[in-house]
Amino acid sequence: MELSPQDKALIAAIEDGLPLVSHPYEAVGNMIGLSEIEVIDRLENLIAIGVVSRFGVVVNHRQVGYRANAMVVWDIPDDCVADAGRCLAELSYVSLSYQRPRRLPDWPYNLFCMIHGREQGAVESLIEDAAKIAKLADVPRAVLFSGRQFKQRGAKYSSAKVTEQSHA
Repeated sequence: MELSPQDKALIAAIEDGLPLVSHPYEAVGNMIGLSEIEVIDRLENLIAIGVVSRFGVVVNHRQVGYRANAMVVWDIPDDCVADAGRCLAELSYVSLSYQRPRRLPDWPYNLFCMIHGREQGAVESLIEDAAKIAKLADVPRAVLFSGRQFKQRGAKYSSAKVTEQSHA
């Protein structure tokens, strides 16, 4: 599928994030000569055909006061990971829940979830709560509190990738 110049312009316009305004798709449209609905329709199509693979919000937790951030890693039987991961993902205080391969013998963990809080003690309480709710209280786990924040950003689509995708 050949990407139109407007699709390429749209990808370039959203690469650094959406404008923080009440109608971000309208603002993007104004930048590239499309209506708000055209931006939404084209973006939905780009996602559907796989040109845009991820679209979501990147939150700088420390800037909004969440300084205790913990990645909880669990060693769960493989046949239970999907259910446990879904259960954790439904908790309002879990921002990420996903499966990763084990790296034996040193790393037995296969389910990861991220919990943010203002204080370490509060996050530790949430971890215990999550373990009970997901029926993981007796499952081996490790809690990894972050010592520093790395730069968080959305996906970047170089013009080479967009061109390459458009000729596929």
